[in-house]
Amino acid sequence: MPWIDSEFCIGCGLCVAECPGNTISMIDGKASIDMEGCIRCGICHSVCPKKAVKHDSEKIPEEVASNIEYSKELMAACAEHLGSAEEGQKCLNRLIKHYNKDKTVAERTLQELMALRESPENQ
Repeated sequence: MPWIDSEFCIGCGLCVAECPGNTISMIDGKASIDMEGCIRCGICHSVCPKKAVKHDSEKIPEEVASNIEYSKELMAACAEHLGSAEEGQKCLNRLIKHYNKDKTVAERTLQELMALRESPENQ
């Protein structure tokens, strides 16, 4: 999914003009994408002269760090409220199960999307 790196956006409005879903607007002189309406067509990536429109894969390190920090906070809260470091480790095990479930959902979704791409009715 696209996002706007405001440090690169010069407010030229090309992405606003070219967005077929009309989901990009200017806020305080910078482009902003309404992700609810975005159809993920990629046109905004193509038209931006300053490469301010980024792909969400560029946020992976940031998201991983955020997940780790949040997990540490939950582990500490479990240990504090439930009375032992062992409870923090139990929390960690539940978090690992949670992220494994998300991974499984993503993998199965990708398999089905690949099958959809290869389906003759979608060509």
